[in-house]
Amino acid sequence: MKRILVVDDEPGIRSLYSSELEEEGYKVRLACDGEEAQRIVDSEDIDLVILDIKMQEKDGLAALSHIKRTRKDLPVILNSAYPTFKSDFQSWLADFYVVKSSNLNELKEKISQLLAI
Repeated sequence: MKRILVVDDEPGIRSLYSSELEEEGYKVRLACDGEEAQRIVDSEDIDLVILDIKMQEKDGLAALSHIKRTRKDLPVILNSAYPTFKSDFQSWLADFYVVKSSNLNELKEKISQLLAI
């Protein structure tokens, strides 16, 4: 079973993604900020990270940089409500950039693509 880490500071988003992805057959681990995400990635066997950008504590771009330095082959999907971050060169480290939506079909499609490799 593939393990996905969902990183978002909004409890409702974490809950929605967790239930939707578990229905798809994934094991889901949750983190509320970039700092917690880094600790989990450094200590657990994670297959993919879904990472919000704007968070109260350490933001997603800082966490992305750390993840790609320590586990460069770990796929990361940036998932943000702000499409403007797509042009930020730091976001280019991510494998995909998905704008948040109540419809998770695009996100699920990108997850499937990355985990099928």
